[in-house]
Order: sequence, then C-alpha cells, then structure tokens
Amino acid sequence: MEIKFEKWHGLGNDFIILENQKATSELAVELCDRNFGIGADGIFSPKFVEGYDIAWDFYNSDGSIAQMCGNGVRCFAQYVYKKGLVNKKKFSVLTLRGEVIPEIIDNVLVKVDMNKPVFEAEKIPVKVSNPLDFEIEGYRASAVSMGNPHCVIYTDKDGEELALKDGAKIETSPLFPEKTNVEFINLINRNKIKMNVWERGCGITLACGTGACASTVVGIKKGLIDNKVEVVLRKGSLFIEWTGENVYMTGPATKVFDGVYYKN
Repeated sequence: MEIKFEKWHGLGNDFIILENQKATSELAVELCDRNFGIGADGIFSPKFVEGYDIAWDFYNSDGSIAQMCGNGVRCFAQYVYKKGLVNKKKFSVLTLRGEVIPEIIDNVLVKVDMNKPVFEAEKIPVKVSNPLDFEIEGYRASAVSMGNPHCVIYTDKDGEELALKDGAKIETSPLFPEKTNVEFINLINRNKIKMNVWERGCGITLACGTGACASTVVGIKKGLIDNKVEVVLRKGSLFIEWTGENVYMTGPATKVFDGVYYKN
C-alpha cells in the first residue's frame, strides 16, 4: 500500500497529514515511529462533515485519540487551504472538542479561535474540589481544559528538568481520569512566559498550542500576567490572547516535506 503524506510542524511539534488514507490508531503508532516510520508527534487526515467547512481524524503518536491540538490545527489549516480543500482564509474545523476557527494570516502564520477554556472539574476532568489550586506530586497546580485536559504548574525551577523528571507521573495521576498534558511555566514578566511541556500520549514535545493557551489562562486567572502574552517555547513563540471569553492563538505552521510511505 502506498500512503501519500505531507510532514508539517508548528514550532517543532510535528505531524503527518495523510492525503489518500484515513488516519487510524494503528497507522499513528507505525508512521510516527522515529526509527522505523516517518516520525511525528501525531497524524491526521481531512474529511468532510455536513455543517462544517472541514473536519479531521487525529491520533497521538501512541495511537490514542486526540480531542484537540493547537499546533496541529494550524498545520492542518495551512494544508487544507493550500490543497484547495477549503476556498476561504477563515473557516470552521470540526474536532472532537467541537468547532475551532483558524484564519490564514499569511504563508506561515495562522490565528486560531480556540473557543472558551473550561474550569469545571468534572468537565476537565480532574478529581479535585478546586481546579485552580491543588497539590499533585509535591507541586501546586491548576487544571483547565482547552478541549483536552491540562495541568499547569508555575515554578521558579528549571521547567525542562521538571518535565523530564515528573511529567509522566503527573500525566498518569489518578487525579486525571483521562490523563493530562503537563506544563511547567517560568514567569518572565507580565507579557511573557516560558513553557516546557509533557504531552499526553506523546511525552516531551517542542511545543503545545493548547498548552500555551491553558498556561496563559491560568496565569491570567491567578493575576500573574496580562491578557496578551508571548509564550516562549523551545523553538520559537506563540502569541496568546484571552479577554475572558474565547482564547486566540497566533503562530506559525511550516511544511517540511511530502512523500510516499510504503506499507507492507
């Protein structure tokens, strides 16, 4: 079987977009393998659903279903626009978390309406009485959903070191029945934060769009930052805005290469 694909990344968070094959859990595990496959953090394939301009099937590298992905939706938006699958620069994408609205700004940048953050414990979901302030693995943390669960930890220590040390334990904590993404945040000033992330179903990644949104929202709720923030990641920055309703994310999406994968 010949599977046509394109490889894209959003600040190093990389994805395989299938052109002539439906994304599945099994394909995700095989194609995302960085030694025996193409290598990526996840795969998706476009599809059409009545009532929306476009939709996707999306899986993490471990084969688990992903409800939403901020970096992924920017890559997906540029892909479907350049392929002519949508014929306008601002359009609707149906994900498992619901509708998101990307807007093509130029050949690289995409602005995405990421919808409203969710703070209710049962909807995140997280088994704590106060999602904005609880203890987990010795940290003070906050939980929020951006269509997928996030555990946000503001710290003065090295976020990369903490993500490697405790990311996996927090991801699989019994407090998060559907597991969680984990963000370790260093506060730079009221308009800039630095984020290191352990992604649910992927492990350490170079960037996480929904994580950047979640970390910004938590920082605003705690009074640490203003409503427009630069989130510094390991290979660049995302720009997040939240005025109390919908969250907006602006960042790049870059095509790396296209090719054919020969599946036995």
